[in-house]
Amino acid sequence: MSRKITFLTLFLLLMTVTFPVIAQQKTDTTYTFRFVPQKDMFYVPWNGNDTELARLLECIENSKATIFDDKLPLLVDGYCNSLGGEAENLTTAKIRANRVKSELITRAKIKEENFITHNHATGGDFVTVRLTVPVKETAVTDAEAEARRKAEAERLETEKRTEQERLAEEQRKAEEARLAAEKAEAEKAALQNALAGTPSETKITNDYHLSLRANLLRWATMTPDLGLEWRICPSCGIAVNGSWTSWSWNDKDRRYALWEVAPEIRYYMGEKKAWYLGAMFKAGQFNYKLSETGKQGDLMGGGITTGYQLRMNKALGLDFNLGLGYLNADFEKYEVIDGVRVRRGNETKDWWGLINAGVTLVWKLF
Repeated sequence: MSRKITFLTLFLLLMTVTFPVIAQQKTDTTYTFRFVPQKDMFYVPWNGNDTELARLLECIENSKATIFDDKLPLLVDGYCNSLGGEAENLTTAKIRANRVKSELITRAKIKEENFITHNHATGGDFVTVRLTVPVKETAVTDAEAEARRKAEAERLETEKRTEQERLAEEQRKAEEARLAAEKAEAEKAALQNALAGTPSETKITNDYHLSLRANLLRWATMTPDLGLEWRICPSCGIAVNGSWTSWSWNDKDRRYALWEVAPEIRYYMGEKKAWYLGAMFKAGQFNYKLSETGKQGDLMGGGITTGYQLRMNKALGLDFNLGLGYLNADFEKYEVIDGVRVRRGNETKDWWGLINAGVTLVWKLF
């Protein structure tokens, strides 16, 4: 009986001595919160963050008194390595750590001074929160915490390597798709050129042609007008238009007659070679008697022309053109008395302004 009492006494004494040590040998607890690469927003329901947050809040609630006595600080470490430079990574890591701390301050009613924060530009895209133990804790606890830290680092490195491999595979597939699209486009262009029977660079030679021209505005005033244009190259053309008419009425007391020749050099512009600038020379003779006094003489001049050719089909087009410049008219005045022209003097006039206007029908001959 005395032996049992002695054994029980020694057992109780041993438990009394070792219980505080056992109580002190709790290990560090690490809570990890994931962040989307290159982002600083803390998504609570994402990637297990809600479960981890619930665990951490429960632990804080159980240790709140020790935390508020500054005996159990919360170590917060922010990590980011998905941005271009170290400064950017450190800035994002700091923002991430602050977002996690704000969540804890709001939910657990703790204060900023209860945290110890460090930020890192390496390791991954996450934030860890650790509840530390006093310095007098055993080396076994520190070893277990270090083992867990290493295991977590290895897991994060594996995730990072997997993500890098996934991105590399996506880039490879995108590059293959781009090359395939370029090859298909090149094959399509080669097929179109083969069907056209000529390389794309020489298609513009279709504009080397001779065209017949008729100024519809002249024809509307009963003045027949015809001309030719030769496109000696895609950008250059030589045109010449001629007009002639001779009308008399009221027993030949009234008369409207003229002839004109207007050669022109043109320079075509733009991708479609539709707009142009040119230089025109004009010469001719006229005989007008639309009142009691008639005018008969010569005209000569020239100027700058501009216009636009609207192609309607392969053979027909419309040429809208204007000419600005100078004309000189040297003429004599006359009256008709008993069927005889009686001269009434000479006159010369100079004209600056509009010297030509036309809506010309263009017919491609070949």
